[in-house]
Order: sequence, then C-alpha cells, then structure tokens
Amino acid sequence: MKFTEGYWVKKQGFTVEHPRQVQEVVPSGAGFVAYSPTRVVRRHGDELDSPMVTTTVEAVAADIVRVRVEHFQGAGDSTPHFPLTVDPEVAHTAQAEGSTGSVRAGDLEVSVAGADQYTLTFRGGGRTLTSAIPRSTGLVTAPDGQVYVHEQLTLAVGESVYGLGERFGPVVRNGQSVEIWNDDGGTATEHAYKNVPFYFTTAGYGVFINHPEHVSLEVASEINTRVQFSVPGQQLEYFVIYGPSPKDILRKYTALTGRAPQVPAWSYGLWLSTSFTTDYSEATVNGFVDKMEELELPLSVIHFDCYWMRPSHWCDFTWDPQKFSDPEGMLARYHDRGLKVCVWINPYIGQRSHLFAEGMKHGYLLKRADGTVRQWDHWQSGMAWVDFTNPAARQWWKDELKKLMRQGVDAFKTDFGERVPTDVVWHDGSDPQRMHNYYSYLYNQAAYEAIAEERGQDEAIVFARAATAGGQAFPVHWGGDSEPTFVSMAETLRGGLSLGMSGFGYWSHDMGGFEGTPNDEVFIRWFPFGMLSSHSRLHGSHSYRVPWNYGETAVEVARRFIALKNRLMPYLMTHAQDVTDAGVPLMRHTILEHPADLGAVHVDTQYFLGPDLLVAPVFTESGDVDVYLPTDGWTDILTGDHLPTRGWVRQVHDLTTLPVLVPDGTVLPIGATTDRPDYDWCDGLNLYLVRPQEGTRTVRVRHRSGGLAEFCVTRDGDEVTVTATGTQRPWHAVLVGHSPSHLVAGTTSDAPTASELTSGTVLSPHDNTLIFRLG
Repeated sequence: MKFTEGYWVKKQGFTVEHPRQVQEVVPSGAGFVAYSPTRVVRRHGDELDSPMVTTTVEAVAADIVRVRVEHFQGAGDSTPHFPLTVDPEVAHTAQAEGSTGSVRAGDLEVSVAGADQYTLTFRGGGRTLTSAIPRSTGLVTAPDGQVYVHEQLTLAVGESVYGLGERFGPVVRNGQSVEIWNDDGGTATEHAYKNVPFYFTTAGYGVFINHPEHVSLEVASEINTRVQFSVPGQQLEYFVIYGPSPKDILRKYTALTGRAPQVPAWSYGLWLSTSFTTDYSEATVNGFVDKMEELELPLSVIHFDCYWMRPSHWCDFTWDPQKFSDPEGMLARYHDRGLKVCVWINPYIGQRSHLFAEGMKHGYLLKRADGTVRQWDHWQSGMAWVDFTNPAARQWWKDELKKLMRQGVDAFKTDFGERVPTDVVWHDGSDPQRMHNYYSYLYNQAAYEAIAEERGQDEAIVFARAATAGGQAFPVHWGGDSEPTFVSMAETLRGGLSLGMSGFGYWSHDMGGFEGTPNDEVFIRWFPFGMLSSHSRLHGSHSYRVPWNYGETAVEVARRFIALKNRLMPYLMTHAQDVTDAGVPLMRHTILEHPADLGAVHVDTQYFLGPDLLVAPVFTESGDVDVYLPTDGWTDILTGDHLPTRGWVRQVHDLTTLPVLVPDGTVLPIGATTDRPDYDWCDGLNLYLVRPQEGTRTVRVRHRSGGLAEFCVTRDGDEVTVTATGTQRPWHAVLVGHSPSHLVAGTTSDAPTASELTSGTVLSPHDNTLIFRLG
C-alpha cells in the first residue's frame, strides 16, 4: 500500500507522522524501549498535541531480534497469533542511556540513536545490514479514518529480495507491490494461495512480519531503495534474522515458526488423479490402474477428486453410492495392489450435506454477528465454513476424517481455505481480519493431526493448497490452478521456488497444467519437471491426465522418469532430512546453493533438487533451453555429456530429455529399484562417482528402517578409494566421466553390472572398500 505521491508528497487525504528524534531510551527485559516524538522537542510544551512513537527492541534468539513499533497501546491483544518458538534465556547484551540504546543477540546488533534524527540500525557480522532511517517509520491516518503503521528498511545497491510466499511472478521481488492476503487467483496473477509475511535478501538477513492479517509490502516499488511493510492498526511487530547465508536465514526462521516433519516414503512416487469434473466411477479408476500396470508405469497413489462425493453435498465425506457401491472393499483392493489412496476435501459444508444441520445445531459453523450461520452460494449451494477455533467443531470434523481412514483412505487433498469472510464472529473471539490468512493454518493442522492420530506421525501427509507462515509444518503443498501452456509451466516453477524460500520444504504441481487439456508437447515436457519435484501428481480439471492420452512418446517419457524418481530415493530421502533439521527445501533456487554467485540472483527457470542435482525444465516446443552453470564442470546424468565451463549454456533437447546435471566431484547415490519409492534404499545401492576430485567427500544414505550408511570417497592422484561404514548390504560403485574412455551412463536403466565398472569389482556384502585406478 502506497502512502506517497513521489518522494516528498503524501497521497491526498493521508496524514503520516514520523518519529523525529529519540527523546529517551530505557532498558526493558532483553532489550530497550525508545520513545520518539513526531516533532522536535526543544522546550517544554513542544511535545503537546503530538503523537509519540514507542519502539521496543528485544533479543529473542541468537541472531534474532523482535521490533515493535506502536502508537496507542490501549487496543489490547487480538488473536490469533502465529505460534513462535523464542528463547526466553537468550544470551544477549543490552544498554540504554540518554537517546541511544543497543541490544546484541549472537552476531546481530540493533541500535537506536537520534537526539536530532531517529535511526534504527541493524548490523551483522561487523557490517550494516539495513536501517530504518529518518522518515522510514510512519503512523498513517487514511481519508476514511483507518490508521496504519509502516516501516521502511533500506536496501543496498544490488540487494535482491526473495520470499513472501508462493508467488508466480519473477522470484526476485524488487519492484513488486505484494499484498499478504490469501486468495484463489490461479497461477497467472499477483494473487496467491500461500501468503507468507517473510522475506530475505542477498545482504544476509531476513524479516518476518508477525501479523496474520493483511500485510502490504512495497518492495523497492514506492521508494526504490527501501522495503516498506504496513499493517492496519496501532502496532507493527517484526523480527530481523541475521544469516548470513540464505540457508542460515531459513534455518533460523523455521526454528522460529516451525519446520516440516518427514513425510512417508510412498508419497514421493507418482500420484494419479481422477481429475476434477471428469466422469468417473470405480470401473474408470480400475481402468486407469490396470493400464498403468500394463504399460509398466509404476503408481504410488490414486487420488479421488471432488466427485467421489455426490454433487452439492460437499463436504459430507460420503462416497457416491451410484459410483462407489463398496468403498471399503474398493480401497482394500487398491491396498492389495500396493497403492495408497487420497481423497479430495475442503473445509466447507454445503447446505445439502447432512453435516450442515448437525454443525448448525451444535454451533460448529462460522457465524455472523447476529448469531446466524454465515453462508453463500459460491462453490456449493448455501455452504458454510467449519469454525476451527471451536475445539468441539475441530474434533467433530477430525472424527469425520478418521471414519474415512478407517474405510481405507490414507491421505487428504486439503483444497481451498483461502476465501474466508471477515464479516463474521469466531467462536474464540478471534479478529476476523487476522483469521482470514490464519484459517489455512488451522484447517491443514486439523487434517494433518487427524491422520497422525489415526495412523501415526510417520504416515501423516496432506496435499494442501492454502497456507500462511508456519503452515510448512503440515506438508505437502501444491501450486494450484495452472494453465496447460509452457508459460504457465514456467510461472508454476517460479511459485515453487518462491515458496521454498519462504520456509516450505515440500512442493508439487499439476503436471500438464490444471485447466483445459495440454497438447502432447506441453504434457511431455511438463512430466520430467513433475517427477523431479519433491512430489509428483497428474491432475487436471475436465480432462484426464493419463500418459497414454498424449501419445507413445509420453508413455516412454513417463516410464523413464518415474523410474528415475524411484531410483533417486536414496539421494532424496537423505536430503529430505535437511527440511526437518534446517528448514532447507528439497527444491532450491540456485542462490541457496551458490549465495555468492551474482549470476544466480535472477535465475528462476531452473532449480536444484537437493544440493547436487541441477534441473532445467524445457519450456519451448523447439526444445531450446538455457541453463546457468554456477561453477565449472558439470555432467548430464541422462546423456553423459560434460559441460566444462561456468555460465549460460544453450542446448536443444528432444522430447525425451532435459538438462539434469551434477557438478564434478559429486557422489550420487542411486537405488536399485524402479517400480516404487518405499524400498530398502541401501540394498543394491549404486554410487556414481562423477569425475572425482582430489581430496575426500563423504556421502550419507539413510536406511529405510532408520540409521545411516556412510561412504567416503577419496581421490589421491590416480587412485580413487571408496570406503563404506554403517551397512552390510551389497553396494556398487561406478566411475563416471573421469575421461571419455571411462564414461559410464545409464542412470535410468537397470542397476549397473560388474561389466559396467571401469575398474575394481562389485562388492560382496561384507566388503567395505573398493579401489579404482585411473588411466
């Protein structure tokens, strides 16, 4: 929200008061409080009839401080609040004297000064990170009487901003106006399903704006050298987090707001949907499953979209008896075939649902101020919202989900949750404005908890669309409604990269696009991108997304990349631990892996899957693709081609390939199983040693049953030694690309045989060392 017309003039009818000087700073808890009048006070009487800005700064964790800027303090506390984990015993130093004050937590120091001009400065690692300089902090009164508080933090030359949720425009936020307000806007607009009031910059710090309500940001858009954020009301609170690296910032931010747990191994396989408005029954779904098996296209999850329930009854959680006469038997038969089952739900109760009358009777539905149920006809006739602030309503709704799980349902696609009204009264008295975004948190939390309580934490997973800060604790999330085009495929990727830089570890999307029907080329190009995402789903609106509908090449590509995804499980499951331990996503913008590379700042047409796989989807019919190499020396694991020099490279790929590159020196663990993701990843493990470099590299691989196997690869001149600990299972090592005569490809075929090894032999179960001699 902009408050000015150019640099000097306020928008017509707006009054903005700025702190002019620091009158006094006093100690307070783990920090200080600064009192700053909005006019210069030189003598008694100057302070009369003038607002005062109160700024409280306190340490809350190592390298994290909280800043609260207030006008009136009498409004009281509004709920809900983001659940945050702070350190009440954080080590810190603080001082306050006269018109100056400072607090230090870890390597982050915040100081306030200004007997003549108010300035709040943030320093980390011995340098200035950002500042609120004169005229940056404001108390605003709009023409309609609405009041706001805004802060502006400076940006340095060349500083780039990332984050703020899943947004589908350019990933670098500079120059954008961003409204943190959940909305069902598709992937083609500035609206977002997942709004997260958190950003970080290439200067080594992040900012979390601790407000679940509407937050408005001007990212180098109102003033070119500042990020402005504003909220309605009398108070603004934000946290500054010092990194210095992007991964450090994400680690500290997710320690504050929550991290995603590990998700079940089966969820990494292919999910096949019935699609939305298509006509389907048990026979239709069985036909899909049979055809997938016939074409040797391994499937992990079958998803039933909306019409598993009767039209106009959503959500009554009752199978349509005309289409599914024996749901328990059907689900048992899918389980016997090794499949998991997901069903579509949302948090709305249509008036025809038998649950509507029950919910209304017991007060489980969201109400208007006059006590009547808040309804509308958008989506389902007369639908209402479940009031998750009511513990009884929450338990009632969870119990309905548990009934489905007892029938055999394994997971829920938690759709919608964005269009939450504000002309309502919540059971617990929450502020309707603050509940609009936060509703998605309570909704997904309830569904996730229902699964965890019924099946155990290790089996808990949802497939969610809406989210806000902290929602990363209830994975997985998908990108929403995309078009079946190359440009929509690219905007979808931007959304996933942006969400990953907002603290979310897992992400998926509708392969081929959701709306309409993709042409063969779009579907085929989208498929590898989907399989090389953390989670992979085929889903559409009014047409089926089964590979055979898109030609023989589509089936061939599907077979190849499903197998590759399953074989990558040792690698994926090892680095999925980064999500839980450090808040680092599986799908990563290049800047996360190469934060010092200025060439990577604006690259949002490729990504890292884990730390070593660089994937560049093809967004053109011609097969032209530009890939940015942040270092010298990369090998394509699909073709064996070696790219020796860093920088931009243009390639042409046919429909069956795309750039999937690993840097020289990589030790890539590849599994021996192609038909499912949930196998013993260490059994028959293949280690691909890609152009080994001098020195030692250690790679850890998780056992399916827990624990780690560790492999040390050491190159000393012309000798490469591989030593294993923590496993007694057979494993292989393959030397890739030491020189043209030593090139071994075939990473998507069956496991390498002894004849494929360039030197040495296949290890027996009790061997733990293999030596390659080069040359």
